[in-house]
Amino acid sequence: MTDLRGWFITGTDTEIGKTFVACALLHAFRQAGLSAVAMKPVAAGLDEQGRNEDVERLLAASSIQPARSLVNPYGFRAAIAPHIAATEEGRSIELPCIAASFAELQTLADVVLVEGVGGFCVPLGADCDTADLAMMLRLPVILVVGMRLGCINHALLTQQAIAACGLSLAGWVANRIDPAMSRFSENLAALQQRLAAPLLGVVTHGTTPAEAAHRLQLPAMGPALSPGT
Repeated sequence: MTDLRGWFITGTDTEIGKTFVACALLHAFRQAGLSAVAMKPVAAGLDEQGRNEDVERLLAASSIQPARSLVNPYGFRAAIAPHIAATEEGRSIELPCIAASFAELQTLADVVLVEGVGGFCVPLGADCDTADLAMMLRLPVILVVGMRLGCINHALLTQQAIAACGLSLAGWVANRIDPAMSRFSENLAALQQRLAAPLLGVVTHGTTPAEAAHRLQLPAMGPALSPGT
C-alpha cells in the first residue's frame, strides 16, 4: 500500500473531546472511501476487563479491528497522569515501541490517526512527553479546541508549542463542550483569525461521531513520512 497518510490528534486540555473528534474523522475518512484506523498509544484508566473506554470507541469507529496491543501499546489502571501511572506500575513508556505499532498499523489501512493523551505537552516519563512522540512520528497535527472560557489562550499556546517542535498544524476543530459558552461566535472568530490553519468544522454538543463526521472537512491529504525519517 502506498501514499499512506496519518495525523496526530491533540487538544487544548484533557476531557475536551479528542476521542470524539478522532472517531468523527474516522467516519469521515471512511465515507470518503478510505480505510482508517486510530491508535491511542497511551491510555490511563482501565476497567475490570483491562480495557479503556477511549480505546474501545476508537476501535468501534475504525475500518479494521487490529490487535489492541497495536492500538494501545500502553494502558494503565489508574486514571491519572500517565507518567505517574507508569511509575506506580513499575513500567516505562518507550517511544520506539509506539512508533513500531504505528508503522504496523500503516500497513493495514490508508489512514492512521494517533490520539495523544491530555494536552500537547503531557509528560510520558522523566525525559519525554507527548510532543516528543508527535515529533518522532513526524505527523501533521490536528488540534481539538474545547470551546469554553479560556480556550483562546490554550489554543494559541498549543499552536506555539506545535510550531516549536517543527510540526505543521494541519487544521483544528471547535468542539462545543460547553453549550452555554458566552459569546461563542466571537470566540470562534477570534480563533479563526489567530490560528494559522483551517477550521475543519464545529462539533455541536450532543451529536454522535457519525453525525459530526458530516460537519467536518477532511485535512489536506498527502503522503505521510515514515517515523524517524
